[in-house]
Amino acid sequence: MRRVAVVVQEGAKPLDVGIPTQVFTTRASMPYSVDVCGVRPGPIAGGDGLSYHVEHGLEALEKADLVFVPGYRHPDRDAPPEALTEALQRAHARGARLAAISTGAFALAETGLLDGRRATTHWHYSRILAERFPKIQVDERVLFVDEGSVLTSAGAASGIDLCLHILRKEAGMATANHAARRLVAAPYRSGGQAQYVPQSVPESHGERFTRTREWALRRLGEPLDIEQLAAHASVSTRTFSRRFRDETGYTPMQWIMRARVDRARELLEETDLGVEEVAASAGLGTATNLRRYFRRVLGTTPTEYRRTFSREG
Repeated sequence: MRRVAVVVQEGAKPLDVGIPTQVFTTRASMPYSVDVCGVRPGPIAGGDGLSYHVEHGLEALEKADLVFVPGYRHPDRDAPPEALTEALQRAHARGARLAAISTGAFALAETGLLDGRRATTHWHYSRILAERFPKIQVDERVLFVDEGSVLTSAGAASGIDLCLHILRKEAGMATANHAARRLVAAPYRSGGQAQYVPQSVPESHGERFTRTREWALRRLGEPLDIEQLAAHASVSTRTFSRRFRDETGYTPMQWIMRARVDRARELLEETDLGVEEVAASAGLGTATNLRRYFRRVLGTTPTEYRRTFSREG
């Protein structure tokens, strides 16, 4: 059982607080327990007309494996309490992972732990974050950034993507997909996907491309190429490639490869199929290809992955 702490600050955004508490909520299907805390126990004035009453103070961070810092109002003028900054630094020093949702990135930036690293925040505040903390490599287009021990995400909804990303890494695809179904959320949006589609992209393209991605996910075991995908979306291959990358952060075939790796992960977790069979079913062809892509994307082997995440393991 891993321990999660969600730190509520003055002006905390309700969705930003609710997302990690609901995704990692204590239940039989989830290997996590959640503590909601503040700088001190008691009432906290929140944002958007809501307030909070938390049972725990910053001592909750002392045993947490994962600490979430939700977004809060006016990050451009309100610095986080020094006690919170120090508690986050101590938690990180002893090995906890720190994850900021939306403008929570400002509180994480105050610790200095984002210096020299990539990070993101809500697009409305990304320029302010970059100006205030010039040592951070701010990327305003992406949904979330995983720098290992520190993670950041964009607006509230991308907090779901960040939480599911963490679940995939820590608990496996099956647990992440189960949580996504429970939330009625998309099980996978890459961190490189754009925060918002540029206004120059017609809305109909976005709708077509969503349908095309869903169509492709049902056919991962079949041969797929850029021409088939573009034909399904009823656009030229050139337009498809350019718009697809704008929306997802990947080329079409990079996205297909990663989707196939994820399908292989599910099969390794939930079936006893051999590696060759998994490779074929996921559309990766051979066990050699499967091992190569697992090493490239996940930094491990199919056998090691199964040993770590299989239901029987």
